[in-house]
Amino acid sequence: MNDIPLWLAIPAAVLLVIGGTLSLIGASGVVRLGSFYQRMHAPSMITSWGTGSVVLASMLFYSGLSGKPVLHDIIIGIFIMITTPVTMLLLSRAAVQRDQAQGTPDLPGGNQSDKPE
Repeated sequence: MNDIPLWLAIPAAVLLVIGGTLSLIGASGVVRLGSFYQRMHAPSMITSWGTGSVVLASMLFYSGLSGKPVLHDIIIGIFIMITTPVTMLLLSRAAVQRDQAQGTPDLPGGNQSDKPE
């Protein structure tokens, strides 16, 4: 079994704690916030940055262990950091259209009835 050097373990652990904390904050936002539209913001923004921290920790750790740069994790991070906000945007637009069709009075962004269809 390889011993992990302290100079490698500490930054990787710090990045993992930051990533886990940000992901926990995003997940707790889903539980705490009241409306669907408020719940959309926490996971899309915070979880993306939490994932980025975990990906950076993985790159740092495995680059240090192998002795060469490990860059394929960047693809995973980019994919998650792009798709999560886009997915949340599409879900929120679908919810606005649903609420407009149902005549929900408290849509985000003020009065939606004056927009052309």
